[in-house]
Amino acid sequence: MFTLFRRKSIALFSTEEKETIAAAISQAEQKTSGEIRVFIENKCRFVDATDRAAELFWQLQMQNTNARNGVLLYLAIEDRQLAIWGDQGIHDKLGSDYWTKQVSLISSAFNQNNYTLGLCQCIHQIGKALEMHFPYQGDADKNELDNEVVFG
Repeated sequence: MFTLFRRKSIALFSTEEKETIAAAISQAEQKTSGEIRVFIENKCRFVDATDRAAELFWQLQMQNTNARNGVLLYLAIEDRQLAIWGDQGIHDKLGSDYWTKQVSLISSAFNQNNYTLGLCQCIHQIGKALEMHFPYQGDADKNELDNEVVFG
């Protein structure tokens, strides 16, 4: 699911904001075997941001999680586009309506220029959904993907 949002002006994200987003990912992943990543770039190379998110999902090898429970939040700032791509395992559990709701919530925050807050709230909500369907596996669980925000 994708949507348009108002563009953030001046600096994209400060170092502190990037750290806040990475910390939100780490916190969300503490109670789940699922994986969350954020990818931000200026322009979307496709008409549909969902297609770009799917392409990046595969390029980042997010499909390689054991339970197919990775989620990518994709932003194209200059093009004002946003998409969320969930791998087959988590998508089968949540369905398209869940992703549509998350995109709507994050877009609302973005339109109020609350980019970091919007991302962190979305990450938190996705983390709760992942926890419900893919709980933390104790010592058998490992962080399969980097938590840092990826800039393209």
